[in-house]
Amino acid sequence: MRIGKYLPASLTALALALAIPAAAQAGEVDDAVLAEVNFARTHPQDYARRLMLQPVSDWERALGPDARSADPGAFAEAVDFLLRQSPLPPLSRDQILDAAALEHVEAQGPAGEIGHNSQDGERFDARLRRHGLQAQVAAENIAYGPSNARDVVRELIIDSGVASRGHRRNIFHADLAAAGVACGPHRDYAAMCVMDFAGPSPEAQGLEAPRLEADGWRQAALSAPAFARPRGLLARLFGAL
Repeated sequence: MRIGKYLPASLTALALALAIPAAAQAGEVDDAVLAEVNFARTHPQDYARRLMLQPVSDWERALGPDARSADPGAFAEAVDFLLRQSPLPPLSRDQILDAAALEHVEAQGPAGEIGHNSQDGERFDARLRRHGLQAQVAAENIAYGPSNARDVVRELIIDSGVASRGHRRNIFHADLAAAGVACGPHRDYAAMCVMDFAGPSPEAQGLEAPRLEADGWRQAALSAPAFARPRGLLARLFGAL
């Protein structure tokens, strides 16, 4: 399918359970991540109140005080952003974006790799085009570490340690209209979740010719208690135009 819809992004973290087939559980997490993103986009003030009710998540607490103090203003800044943010339309699911995200999870997870580029150096925007993406704007968020949808999206929105708050900016980009999400196990970080986005929305006017040049990626890794390394670490990567 070509994009007259917009291709989705893949954001997912997988906690393996013996009683549930891995593929089925991964799909459930994928769906939950997109639902969580869409809740934040469509109800930003409600999402802010949710954050205020839990200033520190159980997952963040497990990382230890050093991780939480690395960027002490990030939480308050995220809440303020959400309280001021106008509601946005939800992102639609797109199979092309799903496939591009899943390919990256399946390649990186077993190898313990991180980053937007493929093993052969292919950039994320080229991967999206190879899967059939035609869009004016594309972006990618990747979370390594959190094992459920709520923690994945929370960490990307707070975006501690990332000066540009690029993950938050991607999630609330008004010109993005579709997403694809894929989550799965990761050799070194326990779980990873890829979210691919595309747009613009049909309402966007005056955009120029397609631009699919990645603006690079940034990584933020939070230290974890010694007993949790390396499986309790968090890395967040984003690519955007």
